[in-house]
Amino acid sequence: MFDVYGRQNLFTFAGAKQHAERKKLLAHAYSKSVILSPNAIAKPLIEMNVKNYLELLDREKSVAEEIFQSLHWFSLDTITGFLYGEQHGGTHALRENETDRTLLNDIIDPSRRKLSWYAVHLRDYTKWLYTRTGVMEKIVGRFGLLPMKKPATYSGIRAHALQSWTGYETTVAEKDPDRDLAIVDKLWRSSKNSKGPSLDGLDIASELADHFLAGIDTTSDTAMFAIWALSRPQNRIYQEKLINEVDGILDTDCNEDGNPTAEASSRLPYLDAVLKETLRLYAPLPASEPRTFSVDTMIDGYLIPAGTVVSMSPYTLHRNPEVFPEPLKFNPERWLGHCGDLTEMKKWFWAFSSGGRMCIGIQ
Repeated sequence: MFDVYGRQNLFTFAGAKQHAERKKLLAHAYSKSVILSPNAIAKPLIEMNVKNYLELLDREKSVAEEIFQSLHWFSLDTITGFLYGEQHGGTHALRENETDRTLLNDIIDPSRRKLSWYAVHLRDYTKWLYTRTGVMEKIVGRFGLLPMKKPATYSGIRAHALQSWTGYETTVAEKDPDRDLAIVDKLWRSSKNSKGPSLDGLDIASELADHFLAGIDTTSDTAMFAIWALSRPQNRIYQEKLINEVDGILDTDCNEDGNPTAEASSRLPYLDAVLKETLRLYAPLPASEPRTFSVDTMIDGYLIPAGTVVSMSPYTLHRNPEVFPEPLKFNPERWLGHCGDLTEMKKWFWAFSSGGRMCIGIQ
């Protein structure tokens, strides 16, 4: 489902060895120490986009009243800047670039859901449908057999991603190899390292395109649900406590624009609790997260035959009343040890999956 430009990437490698080798190239760039490092691209990028977003809310009343799209603009600008840098694919949706804003059309098209179902359950048939040309393509279109009209989901995003890589590749000789900035820089340098796995241009383009897609919905939907939950009358007390925590940030921990630095934000326990509770109730990927193994396996006394797909559901795990008292209630203070066994709750918290396939973007 996630193959891009005919190449596999971190999301699609089934083999543990291939997956681990690719993840090794990327994991350091996504670590908390690097995200917060003033010398890396993430920290100043996030702080700049926070400033741009707050200015947008002040400037456009309609944006402040309907935050779904604008939060997507925020996450779009952040992930593209992190992956490609300012010059080679970074977007400016927050700065009212209409071309960049239209990239989200792929994301919000409802027929995306149907195509996703087809791509998982009828993979070969779906591939066949979208590779028809000439007369057969016209027949497929006329009879409405395509789950989503061409160009299909992710087409705009993947076209932008490929164009971004192509632009980078044409100027790569001019780049300083010692710079430690965007992900594209790191992957390009690793492709020149004979000791590591060899990546060609399309491998890098494929990898970046899927990180691009993965970083939009997840970030923006979580922020949207956090804001929505805090705005509900019954949760006013949590909003006030969060405001008090933010008001307590010292001036020395703020940027020139008056907003808290990324480091200061990472040290706010109540904000952390609010985000954890948001992810518990409104995980951006709440449903089936499939796993499979190549040999027969015993799990909790059950024989799982080789090749069997086993799925876990964060939505279900996060609503176990034996672990999360009053599981349907939004209560950030449960993550401060005020409600339930904190150690047990952390074991059941699965918004980012766990193990070797755990979400690389957790920080």
